[in-house]
Amino acid sequence: MPFSAADRRFSSSGTPAAAGNRERENTLNGEATGQQPQPFQIMAKPRGPVCNLDCAYCYYLSKERLYSDSDFRMSDELLAEYTRQYLESQAGLPEVTFAWQGGEPLLMGLDFFRRALELQREYAPAGVRVVNALQTNGTLLDAEWCRFFAEHDFLIGISIDGPRELHDEYRRDRAGQGSFDRVMAGLAWLQEYGVEHNALTCVHAANAPHPLEVYSFLRDEAEVEFVQFIPIVERENETGYQEGETITDRSVTGKQYGEFLIAVFDDWVRRDVGRIFVQIFDVALAAFFGRRPGLCVFEETCGTALVLEHSGDLYSCDHFVEPAHHLGNIADTPLADMARSERQRSFGAAKRDALPPTCRECAVYFVCHGGCPKNRVLTTPEGEPGLNWLCEGYRAFFTHIEPAMRFMAGELRAGRPPANIMYQLPGANF
Repeated sequence: MPFSAADRRFSSSGTPAAAGNRERENTLNGEATGQQPQPFQIMAKPRGPVCNLDCAYCYYLSKERLYSDSDFRMSDELLAEYTRQYLESQAGLPEVTFAWQGGEPLLMGLDFFRRALELQREYAPAGVRVVNALQTNGTLLDAEWCRFFAEHDFLIGISIDGPRELHDEYRRDRAGQGSFDRVMAGLAWLQEYGVEHNALTCVHAANAPHPLEVYSFLRDEAEVEFVQFIPIVERENETGYQEGETITDRSVTGKQYGEFLIAVFDDWVRRDVGRIFVQIFDVALAAFFGRRPGLCVFEETCGTALVLEHSGDLYSCDHFVEPAHHLGNIADTPLADMARSERQRSFGAAKRDALPPTCRECAVYFVCHGGCPKNRVLTTPEGEPGLNWLCEGYRAFFTHIEPAMRFMAGELRAGRPPANIMYQLPGANF
């Protein structure tokens, strides 16, 4: 599953956005904060791809085939080694975030995370704040989990694709039963215990035609304040790797994704600026304000958000957990050496270097930067490879929002809140 939980605290696609939700909240309310250091980040998968759901579009379930003889549990020894190496690799930073993902990380059980916190306290240098973010499908959350998360200030990302009929279309368990009721029960536990949380909403063929229904549900019924929309773009193949150019019918088209975002933006900008935080809107505002977008998908280069599997294997990216992008194992090679290796730098630079000239000359390149390399399956009108499947949608969306974004960026520069735009638009609703 895509990762959003760490958006509050670190940058990635998974992944985690460069300024966290708290920083973006300050920005949208008129406080322009400074750039933060951007070290590499690790998404740890202590249970690997194992999950209690069987979501039709999940790109990670197939990774079980990489470890056919595994019990898919991170050992205590490996957890200790990872904790030590990761904290050492982040030397000099005032805050370090541990991100937990899957699969479904709650299948490790609560004692695993209690032990993780013990090790973090043991290895963290004096004065360094250690925080934790975790992405879950929400179905296993209960009072015990949420008391723990609240006590230890976890940020929780919870996956929900909209109201019942849209969510349950693809997010089902292995018995074919929808997961909506269990997810909403989990969300209620998070809210009861005051656990900080984000919603991760995948946009796909089923819910893309219903943007306002999805957005109003998230805002008014789920009552979430931070939302990340993830476009589902699946390649049709037998390996589960990023190969081939055929896209599944479950995937959202570029046109659909652009129309979805435009419809949500037009509602948000009239009533919810400074109150509801939508990741891609915040990314766009940062770019129009003259800053880096801050999310790996829209950065010029990538490669700073890596994945650690339960076995200690390190991979270049959550979307490239496959043999060609296996960097090694932390039991054999130091984590920092692999993350900062020339091989990993080349992986990240390819995001920029492999783009066709058509993309580099595009008017919205400064915010889009070609999108995620995993989705570059099209050819340009000139016949050049490397065009993003979502290009049509990105171009339409970023062009549509430009006047509003330039106004909000101007308000920021003047020391005023971007939410002032709601006073300028017809049909604004406070």
